[in-house]
Amino acid sequence: MSELPKREEEEEVTPEPEEQSDDSSEDEASGEMDFLRNLFSSTLGLGSAEKVLDELTLDGVARYINSGKCKNIICMVGAGISTSAGIPDFRSPGTGLYANLQKYNLPYPEAIFQIDYFKKHPEPFFALAKELYPGQFKPTICHYFMKMLKDKGVLRRCYTQNIDTLERVAGLEGEDLIEAHGTFYTSHCVSFCCRKEYNLDWMKEKIFSDDIPKCDKCSSLVKPDIVFFGENLPVRFFTSMKMDFPRCDLLIIMGTSLQVQPFASLVGRVSKGCPRLLINMEKTGQADPLLGMLGFGGGMDFDSDKAYRDVAHISTCDDGCLALADLLGWKAELDALVKQEHARIDSQDKKEKNSESKGAAAKASSASVAPEPKAEE
Repeated sequence: MSELPKREEEEEVTPEPEEQSDDSSEDEASGEMDFLRNLFSSTLGLGSAEKVLDELTLDGVARYINSGKCKNIICMVGAGISTSAGIPDFRSPGTGLYANLQKYNLPYPEAIFQIDYFKKHPEPFFALAKELYPGQFKPTICHYFMKMLKDKGVLRRCYTQNIDTLERVAGLEGEDLIEAHGTFYTSHCVSFCCRKEYNLDWMKEKIFSDDIPKCDKCSSLVKPDIVFFGENLPVRFFTSMKMDFPRCDLLIIMGTSLQVQPFASLVGRVSKGCPRLLINMEKTGQADPLLGMLGFGGGMDFDSDKAYRDVAHISTCDDGCLALADLLGWKAELDALVKQEHARIDSQDKKEKNSESKGAAAKASSASVAPEPKAEE
C-alpha cells in the first residue's frame, strides 16, 4: 500500500540501560554474535547444520520448548487457522473461497482482490466483505495457542496472511503482529491526494447498510487496508522480518499453503539450525529436489536422509495445537482460556444485540406516535 495505517510502530532494538555489569555486557556481546551468525547463515547459506531437536516429532518440539532454550518463537499462519471458525480458506477444491465466487460474475476468481478491478467494480468485493466481515466469528484454538505463547514470554512475533483480525480478537496486540496482507482494522481513501483514514466501525456501518464506502472528504472509494494483488506489502513486513528471523529459535507454520510470495519465502530466512514445525492438512513448502542437491533454497525437508530440523504434523491446526499443548502440559490451561474467551465474546455479542434491538424498538415506537393536533384558539 502507498501508506501504512497510523498504528503500532515499534523500536526493534530495546534501548540499553545506562549502567551494566560486566556479566550483562558479555551476555549482550554473545547475543549480538549469535544474531550475526544467524544473519549470515540465513542470508548467505553459511554455517553448519546443527541439530537442535532430539527427534523430528511433535514430542521433540515440545521437549525443546520446555527446555527453556526456546525464547523467540515466530508463528507463520494462513487461512487454515480460521476455517474452524467458519471462514473459508482460498484454495481448497469445492469449499475454498475461489471455488464459490460464481454469483459475482467475475472474469476470474482472483479479480475480486485485484486493485484495478476493484476501482472499476467495487461491488463484488464489498458484497463478499459483508459475508466475511470481522466480528462475526470467534478465534479458534490455534489463535488462543498463540496467545498462550505470548503470555508465557516465548512469542517473538506472529506473521499472518489473514485479514480476519482474529489474532487481535484473541489478544495479540499490534507489536505482536505482522499483518502481511493487511487488515480490516483500518481503511483509507484510495485517492493518493487524500488518503483519509477510517476506523473499523465506520467501514462496518457502510458495508452492512449496503453502501459503497465513499470518502466524506473527496468522494473517492474507501478501501480496507488489506493488500490487493497489484499493491505492495506493508513496509513493516520487510523491516521486521530482517530483525526477527535471524533471531528466531523455533518457527511454527500453520494453515498455509506457502504458495504466495514473498510470504512463503520467510521459511528460508531463519538460521540453518532453527527447527521448523509445520501444522497443516498436508505437507507444503518442501524444497525443490534439484535445488536441494545443489545446496540452494530454504525449503522444508521432512523425509530425506538429510532431514535434521523440519517436523510435519499432519492434522487440522486446532488438533495440532491441542496435541502440542498436551505435550507441553498446557492443555487444561488452553481449554480453559478458549472456554472463558468464547463465553466473554458471546456475552458481549448478546449485550450488543439487545442494545440494538432496544434502539430499533424505541425508534419504531417514536415514529408510530401520531403528533397531537394543535389546540384551536
